[in-house]
Amino acid sequence: MEHPAALAGPPVPWRRLARVLVIRPDNLGDVVMAGPALRALRRAAPRARLDLLAAPAGAAAAALLPEVDGVLTASVSWQKTGGEDVPVTDDLDLVERIGWGGYEAAVILTSFSQAPWPAAYLCRLAGVPVRVGMSKEFGGAGLTHWVPSPPDETHQVDRALHMLERVGVPPVEGRLRVRVPAEAARTARRLLDGGPEGDGRADGRGRRPCALILPGASCSARRYPADRFARVAGLLTAAGLRVLVAGTAREAPLVEATGAGVPGAVLLPGRFDVQVLAALVDAVDVVVCNNSGGAHLASALGTPVVVLFAGTEQVEQYRPRFGPASILTVPTACSPCRQFACPFALDCLDIPPEQVAAEALRLADERGGPWWRTPAGTRDAR
Repeated sequence: MEHPAALAGPPVPWRRLARVLVIRPDNLGDVVMAGPALRALRRAAPRARLDLLAAPAGAAAAALLPEVDGVLTASVSWQKTGGEDVPVTDDLDLVERIGWGGYEAAVILTSFSQAPWPAAYLCRLAGVPVRVGMSKEFGGAGLTHWVPSPPDETHQVDRALHMLERVGVPPVEGRLRVRVPAEAARTARRLLDGGPEGDGRADGRGRRPCALILPGASCSARRYPADRFARVAGLLTAAGLRVLVAGTAREAPLVEATGAGVPGAVLLPGRFDVQVLAALVDAVDVVVCNNSGGAHLASALGTPVVVLFAGTEQVEQYRPRFGPASILTVPTACSPCRQFACPFALDCLDIPPEQVAAEALRLADERGGPWWRTPAGTRDAR
């Protein structure tokens, strides 16, 4: 049987490599989904230092991945929209930073709609001798190991593992895994308990059952409307769940619009880092979010999640696969559009809040049992 590496360039001496750069300059969820690929590389190159080149949003997730030894944070030019002014010096500076790393190999991870060639050429200029990437189109000498793309609908985790297998990296199972630091878990517990004193309303696990709503996403085309999220929050509160609404500092208006009118809702805009977010996702009973990093954290941690999935992407490429999940979307003729802003009326997210809340309650009940709620949404005193 032909070795997979023979299909994508000369054999790579993974076990002898000392420094490898993995390039994934995308959002938090994309970096979380890179975890299995990093795990496979760690096994194939046990002596190597594995560094991750990531965008600021994704770099924060590196602390959750034990395989990552170091991070190069960069807002790369090839991920900018056409209207943004990006100085050429930014690329030249990045070439220098990569060159100083002394990397023997660069592994470029991309989604099906992205090209590895810009990153590959920067790594070539930086003197990285082995450059691995995958794409549909030919791009010359930028890659030393060019892997043809699998079908577009391939899940992002499987896509990365497929590429590595074609260059001689034995596959691993594709389950997402993240490491939640103990201090982050303690901080999350304090937030769930309503502060250091707790809120005094506990179930059999020491607290009131909780739902975490994450109304943010990387672009407006992926965001379920805030007024509908607010209705979901109100319905969950009325049903007996404690509702927390979280987001980054930039998402503070969304957090406020979602939870400000909901009695008892805890609003957490920009109050903690990604490690604490992961700890919160791990501790709550259900997460409700857009197609965003929160969905992939929930998948990695086995927390039930309701995903409001916009038509910007294909569901099969990003579906949470390793925990209870409900994917809510409305098929539209324009999907997948890959737009940053919807030119229409977000028909793909025209999902009634009542349906969203019902799915969240169903998943929470399956996890913890319906005994903690009465039909009236109050705690049974018996």
